[in-house]
Amino acid sequence: MEKIQHDVAIIGTGIAGMRAAIAAAEKSDKISIALISKTYPIRCHSVCAEGGINVALREEDSFESHAWDTVKGSDFLADQDAVEFFVKEIPKEILRLDNWGCPWSRTEDGKIAQRILGGHAVNRTVFAADRTGFHIVHTLYERSLRYPSIQKYNEFFVTSLIVEDKEIRGLTAIDLKNGELVVFETKAIILATGGAGRLYGFTSCSHIVTGDGMALAYTAGAPLKDMEFIQFHPTGLVPAGGILISEACRGEGGYLKNKFGERFMSRYAPDRMELAPRDIVSRAIVREILEGRSFEGEHGPYVLLDLTHLGEEKINERLPLIREASIKFAGIDPVNEPIPVRPTVHYTMGGVHASFTETPIKGLFVAGEVACLSIHGANRLGGNALAECLVFGKVSGEKAAEYVLGKMRKEWHVNRETYEKEEKSLSDLLGKEGDESPYEIKKELNAAMERYFGVFRNEDDMKEGVRRIRRLKERYQNISIDDKSNAFNTDLIFTIEVGYMLDLAEIVAIGALNRKESRGAHYRLDYPKRDDVNWLKHTLAYYTKEGPRFDHTPITITKWKPVERKY
Repeated sequence: MEKIQHDVAIIGTGIAGMRAAIAAAEKSDKISIALISKTYPIRCHSVCAEGGINVALREEDSFESHAWDTVKGSDFLADQDAVEFFVKEIPKEILRLDNWGCPWSRTEDGKIAQRILGGHAVNRTVFAADRTGFHIVHTLYERSLRYPSIQKYNEFFVTSLIVEDKEIRGLTAIDLKNGELVVFETKAIILATGGAGRLYGFTSCSHIVTGDGMALAYTAGAPLKDMEFIQFHPTGLVPAGGILISEACRGEGGYLKNKFGERFMSRYAPDRMELAPRDIVSRAIVREILEGRSFEGEHGPYVLLDLTHLGEEKINERLPLIREASIKFAGIDPVNEPIPVRPTVHYTMGGVHASFTETPIKGLFVAGEVACLSIHGANRLGGNALAECLVFGKVSGEKAAEYVLGKMRKEWHVNRETYEKEEKSLSDLLGKEGDESPYEIKKELNAAMERYFGVFRNEDDMKEGVRRIRRLKERYQNISIDDKSNAFNTDLIFTIEVGYMLDLAEIVAIGALNRKESRGAHYRLDYPKRDDVNWLKHTLAYYTKEGPRFDHTPITITKWKPVERKY
């Protein structure tokens, strides 16, 4: 078997993963770091982020205000100690990126510009036009080239974490170029693999966002937390739901209108209007659809996002990507006519249970969307995701480095039996000759999640959704993989990803069914009120062969007691 040895292995090369690698390298040049990705680093999903990053930089803002907006936006499910740490650290990251060459948009006097996004009290979102993620990724990638201790393993697909006595020993991965299974022997692993948006069909998430890291950690023994909270972004382009129409459009002054020309947000959030948090705006749009005030097209119902009053100069300066995407994918120039939109799945609030990036498995750390720390609680505010990736990417890199520095004299090796067991599992999967297609199973899974676990939920629908997911899991045991080759076997990788998604879908479904309240992105028509007496707590899901076992853990409250959430 081929073995590769590193002190730290980082899985995922988006903003969280690359920031972690840089932090670990800067902590000590004695540490060897593997940066592992199933794609090339600059093709990560982080490049799709548009709107910006929240940070208190100006006198009219404060850490207290940013933290309060985040906690309130989370519908009081966020852990407030993590939020307070997060808002104090992000200014350092913004200025550091500025020094590293990130081309932030500027005001006329040369200061870093800030706009406002939904749920925030002031303009606190720094941005690079509407390509913020793209520019951060390239800045971090260029910075990572300075460190000889960081070695990149592009196009390696991780299949398992190796854990002995609740401690990390390494991982197995398929080298996609030749199909060979490789063992990485490592003392620490940082998961930075992103979310699980591809559980749904109409989603802004890239096709690589299949929840790999969550599923790997789950089967290795780390619980997943708050997976029932799936964020729907209000404005996905119709018909191409994978194209996000950034919240920056509303931050720059865009209006949402129904078929009668009404700015309908006055009915749902009269104070904040289009700048209410995403869960509220998404529900408002779906209400307009359900109550017959939307437009009907060949690709389904939609409302309009009107930017025409902003003018061509402002759109070209602040929203050039939105204009380009609208023209290219919908044949609409937002300078002249409104954009058709409806809610699209965008973000996974839940993830691997961790405290300040440390999981219950020794040597396993998490950062970014794969993690649930919990900053976002039941609903993430726009502009807080990239901030979390930077802050806790750095924290995870430093913590992993400190962890392995304490073990530099300790050696361990992955035994051959572990390798052979994983090799046999993959060989058995590749050799299956059943009558089920993984592509059809994925299609039906997407349909079930859309139908039963959408913006609005109820018990009868969710029970049927759980039954369908479990039937799909049974059918998955009888799949067939057509491509039996080794090099770049995308059929095999897709099939493994579908297995990951089926495990995660079951957790999302049962967690949503169990949570008998409405909170943030989890809205139940049969339980339309928030229930702090019974449900002011996190959900934990543990792996068992029979399916997920659920438990709960308390919220950390430092300053802010739950109050009614109004906008």
